[in-house]
Amino acid sequence: MIGIIAGSGYYELPGLLQRNDQTIDTQYGEATVSTGTWDGVEVAFVARHGGDHSIPPNAINYRANVKALAELGVRSIFAVNVVGSLVVDRGPGSLFIVDDFIEFTQGRQSTFFDQPGEVTHTDMTSVYDPELRQTLKKAAEFEGQHVTDSATYVCVDGPRFETPAEIRMFAQMGAHVVGMTGYPEVALAREAGLRYCSIAVVSNLAAGMTEDVVEEKEIWAALEATKDPVFRILKRCVQLRATD
Repeated sequence: MIGIIAGSGYYELPGLLQRNDQTIDTQYGEATVSTGTWDGVEVAFVARHGGDHSIPPNAINYRANVKALAELGVRSIFAVNVVGSLVVDRGPGSLFIVDDFIEFTQGRQSTFFDQPGEVTHTDMTSVYDPELRQTLKKAAEFEGQHVTDSATYVCVDGPRFETPAEIRMFAQMGAHVVGMTGYPEVALAREAGLRYCSIAVVSNLAAGMTEDVVEEKEIWAALEATKDPVFRILKRCVQLRATD
């Protein structure tokens, strides 16, 4: 079974057949997952913010979401992360394949190994699975969509947007995109032994990249325009990874 986790603007998979919406009780809390077949392939879908966008990024139960997918038998996860771009010529509607992250969150439950006992350290060298990243790249090529195939994602708490000074700092650190939901999801997937990759969808240029302020209505308009191509890429990924 293949897992798909998506964020703002992506609340359900179009054309998901035999859909079964489940509330799964894990040791870390409840997770809502939709299972079914998508183009003939079994998938499990999680909308991070809920179907009504009621869960802010700092309150998402990342551990329950990842644990629920693992318990359902998911082995590979394709994630969609909505981001601001720190690359001036890659504005709204642009797509990045993430290959590294920097973390600037506070207080999130970010590990499965937080209880007394044997200490477990998990390698994060290639935390975004190289093979799945190639699948994303190939799927985008099949669908005629341009993607930047390498990007460092910096994760902040939100839900506020970043300041221009923060964006300048992140750029100096080597970040290309900034978002609020990529961590700890990716690290938890690694701890759980799941293969994970992320396509970052640009909704806006980050604060200070232009003289314009970040307008939420413009973000929603940009996301609406990306839905069809991104879902086509994801469906192609599912087809390519049908045996996972």
